[in-house]
Amino acid sequence: MARFVDIVPALKAAMPGLRGQLFANQSLSELTWFRVGGPAQALFMPRDAEDLGYFLAHLGRDIAVTTIGLGSNLIVRDGGVRGVVVRLGRGFGDVGVEDGQRLRAGAGVPDLRVARAAQEADIAGLAFLRGIPGAIGGALRMNGGAYGGEIKDVVVEVHGVDRGGRARVYSNAEMGYSYRHCGVAEDVIFTAALLQGAPGEAAAIAADMARITAGREATQPVRSRTGGSTFKNPPGRKAWQLIDAAGCRGLRVGEAQVSELHCNFLINLGNARAADNENLGEAGRARVRDDCGVDLEWEIRRIGEASAPVWQGNESDARR
Repeated sequence: MARFVDIVPALKAAMPGLRGQLFANQSLSELTWFRVGGPAQALFMPRDAEDLGYFLAHLGRDIAVTTIGLGSNLIVRDGGVRGVVVRLGRGFGDVGVEDGQRLRAGAGVPDLRVARAAQEADIAGLAFLRGIPGAIGGALRMNGGAYGGEIKDVVVEVHGVDRGGRARVYSNAEMGYSYRHCGVAEDVIFTAALLQGAPGEAAAIAADMARITAGREATQPVRSRTGGSTFKNPPGRKAWQLIDAAGCRGLRVGEAQVSELHCNFLINLGNARAADNENLGEAGRARVRDDCGVDLEWEIRRIGEASAPVWQGNESDARR
């Protein structure tokens, strides 16, 4: 496994008041759904939002900061991630009801748990979160959506910490949402959100969630090592249909494969490298571009340094 220069002792010395956990050259592969990728030069797991603010306020501007959540829509490249990787854990895992039909959820809370909390409180309008893998922080950052709902439809306000360690609060309008996009600066780390629901009935909401669960299991490789939807849907079209029409169903690079069940999912058959997943995605993009002229845009986030050249269009590297 690749290793970086250990910067953790210097960071700890500069931050005597730090309460969170800080690790050097920590493998990130087990923190992603693909189970691939290299280490973080430093991995920081803050105790709470105040601890995160303290850390960022004392961190040199020359050190890059990358934030990850549950790793459900993420490829960590094999060479690892230089600088500090921040992962929000238990201190960002609270969810509770406010003002009747509102939920306040930490950025580390899984979307499924938020949907269940709303259902148990007779709050409708949040069941769509059952269909989004990952945590609330990721949904906030990419305007996650599924089954007719998007996070932009339910956000009241979002709390975060900027690169200088300052606490920030954003209204829905200030989030600058569009399809799978958030307009807030990338170096702001979201820590919590207030979400608006509507009056509902627990049994009916549970039935909606059950339908979403059944739909996902029937159409998506949810029990495989995967990363969710690989590409964004082009305007007026479905990415999976374009990928299928270009002959990519079942296509492989190494141990990475385009899912036979859903063509917009990549799966790790067991021993794939991060490069295999990324190169397979680029091979699919090339085939779709040649087939219909559409340039698919990645929805999966890719971070870190490649340990080998990324896809150069050599069709012999991709096979069935």
